[in-house]
Amino acid sequence: MSSTDAAPAVSVEGLFHFVGPKSHRVPVLEDVHFQLAAGEFLCIMGPSGSGTSTLLHLIAGLDRPEAGTVSLGGEELGTRTGPERTLARRDGIGYVFQFFNLLPNLTVMENVGLPLAIRGESGPAQRARCQALLDRFGVGDRTGAFPHELSGGEMQRVSIARALAGDQPLLICDEPTGNLSQQAGQEIMKVLREVCDQDGRSVLLVTHNPRDATFADRVVFLVDGHLADSLELSGPDIPIESVHQALEDLGI
Repeated sequence: MSSTDAAPAVSVEGLFHFVGPKSHRVPVLEDVHFQLAAGEFLCIMGPSGSGTSTLLHLIAGLDRPEAGTVSLGGEELGTRTGPERTLARRDGIGYVFQFFNLLPNLTVMENVGLPLAIRGESGPAQRARCQALLDRFGVGDRTGAFPHELSGGEMQRVSIARALAGDQPLLICDEPTGNLSQQAGQEIMKVLREVCDQDGRSVLLVTHNPRDATFADRVVFLVDGHLADSLELSGPDIPIESVHQALEDLGI
């Protein structure tokens, strides 16, 4: 099957999710629809409280929606048991977090190799794969260091290497530059763009940073649990002025 015929990396259809007691259910997401194509870089922007974190949790199978469906690579998550969703997440999704989430008692090499170790994969070939990823992202000389010995930019590069070590087709990035300087953040965004262009992975980015959004192929906006149906930006080379204008138009 060609890339144009491939199932979407993510398909979200009619998604609803609520929080609170049964007597006072508050909507967090309401009738959300979108697709992330295989090999596409999609950015979702929204103010705090707009539902972006909940959306990522549902896509990752960490929670079940009240209504609607989430599919990864054409396979619906809602029909799977909890253990099956865990396996789908392990094999299908690499995750990059704002605060890195590196284990402090493990070295850089051990952190990057953790997804492989969880799958029971270890040995020279796996170690060579981890080393190649670290070399690629400019931290190949830090394999024996512990997270507290790294700069913020170095920690995020290690986090990206770890997210790619398991060779999952989808990379979810939750505010990956939010804890970095502007320069370090831009370097990380260049790495993520490279991962999409050179590796053919699908990238789903959630950010508040308009400059980060310009690296995406497409930007959609989530406000009060709804996608802004009439507003979508597409690249390549989305102008930052267009992102600022869209946020202003939405009152964000």
